[in-house]
Amino acid sequence: MLSKCREGQWRTEDLDWNRPPPEMSPEKEMAVVQYFTDMAGIERLAAALFEEQQSRAEDPVLAEIFRTFVEDEKRHARCAELLAAHYDVHRLKQYRQNPVLLEFGHHFVRTLRYLSAEVATVYVTVGELLLDVALLRSIDAFVDDPMSSEVMARINRDESRHIAMDFYMTEYYASPEYLAWLERQPKPSARQLTEAFWAFSQLSLHARPFLRAIFLDPMEAVDPAGERIAEAFARYQALIDRPSVRHRPIPRIIHGTQWLASRPRMTPVAERVARVIGLPRQLLFPARRPSKPSADAVRGAAAEVRVA
Repeated sequence: MLSKCREGQWRTEDLDWNRPPPEMSPEKEMAVVQYFTDMAGIERLAAALFEEQQSRAEDPVLAEIFRTFVEDEKRHARCAELLAAHYDVHRLKQYRQNPVLLEFGHHFVRTLRYLSAEVATVYVTVGELLLDVALLRSIDAFVDDPMSSEVMARINRDESRHIAMDFYMTEYYASPEYLAWLERQPKPSARQLTEAFWAFSQLSLHARPFLRAIFLDPMEAVDPAGERIAEAFARYQALIDRPSVRHRPIPRIIHGTQWLASRPRMTPVAERVARVIGLPRQLLFPARRPSKPSADAVRGAAAEVRVA
């Protein structure tokens, strides 16, 4: 994987940014520029998350892999800024990142310092799937321009490596080796637990507005049928349905919440759980809870590893 990460590096200067953008209506132009403006913020948040994972990695190879991911995300953020400028033809307004993104990012990075690496990986994996499988591909289809498509093709290759590592780390955190290591770790102090609880409560408070404004609302505009976001959730569902993973704490909470949500009298309890852990409601309350992951979901998850 480290060799693939090194070989897969590219530069924004490799792209031809002088191509003329297509004609767009004022409404579409403003939407597209705002999408890419927010995308730059999302990618910088992802860089900060991988920096945190790099700092925790005890294996030097794993640390170097995460370092390349940080470089990937910073490059993606720069490309998003360049795309926003590329499509901002008529200067119809001043564009700023959505305030909920900035607020959530602050609390998310802070919370990661208190969460275990295993729990942090859950949020990183869900975020990467929503970003790569759903949001970026849908925005690219909505823009429908070769400039965007070339950038997104390169970004998607990078993100496939990221998702493959997310899946790998998720399974590692369910392995006997990791569980044995976890048993040997010292228990957190009362102060550490208090600080962790406060940080996580702030994350939970800001998670839903962030997901709604940055992922779900744009997806309703660029993928009204909801096919790509359903695919993203199906891939994560297939991951946590694996026998080696499903017994871990967060997958167990998700499965339990899905079971509660399927029973009308228990839905209020499931709603409270969904608010507390701050994961997308669509994941915790699937429209149809399959008894096992679909073949398409399993193939899709495996494809991420093969592509990477």
